[in-house]
Amino acid sequence: MLPPNPDGDPFHEVTGPRRDLDAPRDAGAADADRRAVTEALAVAAQGADIAQIPLQLCRACTRVLPVSGASISLASDSEVRATWAASDETASRLAETQYTLGTGPCQTALVLAAPVFAADLTEGPDARRWPVFAQYAVQLGVRAVFSLPLGGAQPIGTLDLYRTSPGPLTGRDLETALLARDAATYALFALASSDEEGNDAGDEGGVASWLDAAEADHDEVHQAVGMVMVQLNVDPQQALDRLRARAFAQSRTVTEVARDVTMRVLRLSDEDDGDGEESGGGGGRHGDFDQGR
Repeated sequence: MLPPNPDGDPFHEVTGPRRDLDAPRDAGAADADRRAVTEALAVAAQGADIAQIPLQLCRACTRVLPVSGASISLASDSEVRATWAASDETASRLAETQYTLGTGPCQTALVLAAPVFAADLTEGPDARRWPVFAQYAVQLGVRAVFSLPLGGAQPIGTLDLYRTSPGPLTGRDLETALLARDAATYALFALASSDEEGNDAGDEGGVASWLDAAEADHDEVHQAVGMVMVQLNVDPQQALDRLRARAFAQSRTVTEVARDVTMRVLRLSDEDDGDGEESGGGGGRHGDFDQGR
């Protein structure tokens, strides 16, 4: 549950203080900013291979915003299902961390269908709101995360921005971030529409092929969930929770644990506490989530 806001401002509760969002701005300057950002995002995608457009949009975010990296995740039923693109390794790992833990600004933004900004994950309300995620994010060198849902009341994903120093986005930065979110949303719908109409799909099957590739790892999770459901006679959410618990206990990602299950290297049991393997040697690799041990 989100911490209460003493001022009763729901915008603050969801995305952080308004700060200078209501400060008057020259209309001409605002229009110039919008044109500059729109052009930068358009140039990033122009001439790029269709499979590279999401990546180029993420990288463009780091040029038009004071952020260190960006990622775009796809979602369904308020749950992240795949990382669509990431500007760098840290952005990719941050997205996978939220999927593994099932919590974080990205997941909250999907549930609320509203932007969620964590300006300081080292301390204060943001660190308390997502304590485990904040710990892992800080270990990755991330100090602030800004998640913006793609789409309307039922988001189809999120644009997640991070930076290595704490601090909020200014009102001007937020306007730019919203433009980037709109560009990412448009790209997803436009590329999907292009694929459905058979235009510019490319030799490798176009959008369908690389969207399938983006979801491939998480398809392993869905397959593992089904196997655990049968093994333990539990429902899908309980099965996913068991996979996440094992991943958390072993400082691994849920995708890695799911891979062990689908390859039958690992079998969970009712007595499984996450400390050992029932069969095989999937083992606890600590490279992805270094807990400082």
